[in-house]
Amino acid sequence: MIDLTRPAEPRATVVLVGGHESGNGTDLSFLTGALPDARISAAGRPLHNMLTQLSGGPGSGAGRAPVVVLPMTFGRNPTLVADAAKTLRWLSAGATSREAAAPPLALADPFGTGDHLTAWLRAAAATVHRRAPRAAVLITADAANPFDDAELYRIAHLVRTHGAGNPVETATVEDTGGLLAALRRLRLLGSTETVLVPAGFRRTASVHGEAVPFGEDGFAGAGFYGPLLGEQAVLRVIGERVRDALHNLGHGRTGIEAGLTADHGHGYAHSHAFEESNGASHTHSHGAAGGHTHHPTPIGTS
Repeated sequence: MIDLTRPAEPRATVVLVGGHESGNGTDLSFLTGALPDARISAAGRPLHNMLTQLSGGPGSGAGRAPVVVLPMTFGRNPTLVADAAKTLRWLSAGATSREAAAPPLALADPFGTGDHLTAWLRAAAATVHRRAPRAAVLITADAANPFDDAELYRIAHLVRTHGAGNPVETATVEDTGGLLAALRRLRLLGSTETVLVPAGFRRTASVHGEAVPFGEDGFAGAGFYGPLLGEQAVLRVIGERVRDALHNLGHGRTGIEAGLTADHGHGYAHSHAFEESNGASHTHSHGAAGGHTHHPTPIGTS
C-alpha cells in the first residue's frame, strides 16, 4: 500500500497536473515537502516534456515503476483531464521499439468532482457561519473560461441553497479590481463582513498572483478563509487516486481512453441531426469496455 502522507516508496512516479484551479500547478508547491518524489506540471507541452524525460530514464520497462498522472481539478476543469489523456495517448502510440523500456503510463481519476467541491464549500460556509454568524461568504476563483466559471456559479447556488444561512456569492475575476466590485455588491446587499473562500488549491489570498490588499480602502471588512482543504486532506485524496490508478493498471486499464471523453458535453451543446439526415454517423468513445471502475470518494477537509 502506498502512503502518500510520507515519502513514497518507488512503486509509482506521480505527476500532478495543474490547471486554472491551481495556477497551472503553482499553487501545488506546498505538497513538495510531503511528496518529494512527485512532479508538478502544467498540461500540454510541459507535461509532454516531463513524461518524455521520465520515460527516458535508466532501467528496463518490466522493472520500472509506473508513471501515474493525476489531474488536479476539483471537477470544474474536465478539459484538463482530456488534455492529459491526449498527451498520454500520443506518447503511448508514438513509442518505438527502442522505447520499449519506458515505464507504464496511467491516468488517475481527477482529484475531485463537482459534488466534492460542493460538499467542501458547504463545510467552509458552515465554518464561517460558526465563527462569524453575520459574515457573507464570497467564493473566489481566477477567471478561466465561461463554462468552467459557470460551473462554479452553479455550485455556489447549491452551497447557498443548502448552506448554513449566510449570504453566499461568487467571484471569478481577472484581478483584485474584480474582487473589489464583488465586495461592493455584497455591501449594497447589507453585508458588512465578508470571508473569501478559494474554490481551488490556493493557500493565500491572491488573484492571478496579485495579493489581495486586505485592510485597504474597499477591502476593509474582508478576510481570507484559508485553504479550502488542509494539507493532510489533500494528501489523502492523492493517495486514494494513485492507489486506484495502480489497481486499474494491474487489470490492464490505463484510464487514458476514459479520460479522452472527460470533457464531452462540456461547453456548447451540439446536435448530430445534420449528419444523421445526410447518412453520416457520429460515434462517441466511452473508454475501454468491460471491467469495473472505482469512483472517487469524498474525503474530509482537514
